[in-house]
Amino acid sequence: DAALALAPSHSAAGGNRAAAIAARDARRAPVAVAAKARPDADAAVMAGVARGQAGDPVAALAAFDAALAIDPGHAAAHANRALALRALGRATEALDALDRALALGLADAMLHNARGEILADLGHPDAALASFHAALAAGGGDAGLHARMGRLLAAIGQHAAAVASFDAALALAPGHAALHQERSEALTLLDRPAEALAAIEAALAIDPTLPLAAGQRLHLATRLADWTDHAARLADVVAGVRAGRLAATPFALLALVDDPALHRAAATRFLQPLAAAPVTPADFGWASHDRLRIGYFSADYHDHATMYLFAEALSAHDPARVETFGFSYGKDRPDPMRAVARGAFSEFIDVRGDSDAAIVAMARAREIDIAIDLKGLTGGSRTGIFAARAAPIQANFLGYPGTMPAPWMDYMIADAIVVPPAERAHVAEALVTLPHSYQPNGRDETIGPRPDRAGLGLPDQGFVFCSFNQIHKITPAQFASWMRILAAVEGSVLWLWCEQVAARANLRAAAAAAGIAPDRLVFAATLPRAAHLARLTQAELVLDTAPYNAHTTASDALIAGVPVLTCPGRSFASRVAASLLSAVGLPEMIVADAAVYEAQAVALARDPARLAAMRAHLAAVRRTAPLFDPQAFARALEAGFAAMHARRLAGLPPADIVI
Repeated sequence: DAALALAPSHSAAGGNRAAAIAARDARRAPVAVAAKARPDADAAVMAGVARGQAGDPVAALAAFDAALAIDPGHAAAHANRALALRALGRATEALDALDRALALGLADAMLHNARGEILADLGHPDAALASFHAALAAGGGDAGLHARMGRLLAAIGQHAAAVASFDAALALAPGHAALHQERSEALTLLDRPAEALAAIEAALAIDPTLPLAAGQRLHLATRLADWTDHAARLADVVAGVRAGRLAATPFALLALVDDPALHRAAATRFLQPLAAAPVTPADFGWASHDRLRIGYFSADYHDHATMYLFAEALSAHDPARVETFGFSYGKDRPDPMRAVARGAFSEFIDVRGDSDAAIVAMARAREIDIAIDLKGLTGGSRTGIFAARAAPIQANFLGYPGTMPAPWMDYMIADAIVVPPAERAHVAEALVTLPHSYQPNGRDETIGPRPDRAGLGLPDQGFVFCSFNQIHKITPAQFASWMRILAAVEGSVLWLWCEQVAARANLRAAAAAAGIAPDRLVFAATLPRAAHLARLTQAELVLDTAPYNAHTTASDALIAGVPVLTCPGRSFASRVAASLLSAVGLPEMIVADAAVYEAQAVALARDPARLAAMRAHLAAVRRTAPLFDPQAFARALEAGFAAMHARRLAGLPPADIVI
């Protein structure tokens, strides 16, 4: 600095200053100027570096352009020009400038890293990863680079590789709480909850105030039926949400408390960082088409609950009324439901390797009239697509049983039971209320041969209560209720779907603590769809969970002819089973409170004739009940779409619509 104060054009002083900065902070520093034969170009580069450091990328770019006018082959000028272009949001030009610098032999880890970041921003994850690997090879393996690789790998669904990158980052920066949290998220998506719980515990040990971490820990613990300090930890999470903090993801909160006002508050806070993109009428220059163009966005076009529910209704859309587009950002799994999905849409677009911005551009190029988010605020969602406005009308449907309070989500598709009038105020979107249940179901499900009890691990004698919900839906209070039911029905067993060894051990220990023999819990593993439906026929009564009901699992039971007992609460997630039971004509299985729930379960276990009558009813309405009419569901959904679109054409804002 002292040398440059005496001689501002001294190229060697400028180059050495840049080298010193680079040594201090390799990621953010300007590229060092090598000693060259054209000191005027070097001086221009250093002037540009100074302008950039002063926060003036426009002046910096002009200086680098001046350097290149003197010496077009000045590698450092190209490299620093790339950084200025990136600061100005001109990513494609920045990428070209970096490539020129690299072609001129300036093989610097920082350049490869910057190139990877730009490629990731432009939606080219494979090329970005190649650049990050080049940065590693050039000696740029700091914790930040490994972390960026981990985030990119997680974003494209390569969670095992993401964990490896986070491990490498943590080896260099073990005290970085957010890295432990990101590692936990990747492990969660790999269905390794015990490891994920340990990772989030490590994050909280470093930073107890880490956003979302407290709720993440509680959710992971419930996946393992680990109820250690459950009440106190839940109280802390609820207090955090009430105080406006990012204490838990909205999805995790659905299974923890039955409070739709709290659910809305959590979702509002969670979505705040996703500012609505500025949108003008020119972005949606089309007014109408011969057929409505509906875009369905999901990561679940494969063997997944969403496709089991929606496949037949999707295929039942009237091609004379709607043109459907399936935007798939999940894995391309070669399974039967993937093939069904590909055939159900007018056009199926695999966008898993594309950025949110690129997907929005594809939707607008196809002039999508209504964009449907089938994921909502669940794992693997791409909410940024909707924040950037993929279509003039956007709706939240099926995947997430809760509100998405954001200016870019216009409608929620629901029914009068899951969102009753008393709870309407807690839904931010305009409501499209379907005539029966909001949940589509198929009519032509295949049920395999009925297996015997012994092959399922069930006793030959004794009443079989069943709950095939995910374990995180079982609260300590719900489990205690089930144990009282088992105690009252001698010889009965509780059949649960659980593959985690730790969760099985915890549940059996909790049963023993309640005075129930642990072997009265029978655990089931995952089976193919037809075999799963077949085994369900051996259950005698499904006991629903609260506050997060059985959703697809309740439909599965009704398809298999097994009655479901539910006690609805206030929230959407707690009222789904009531919606399904109403749509199959079994309202008597919807009870008012927990005491009646327990009494009814015990009474039904002692009344085989009544249960047999319910099973006969379900068999009789299997192909006629509104719940199992995908054609009628598709017509109702199309009517909702038409009403939304008509309001838009009339220049009216979204408003509640009843079909």
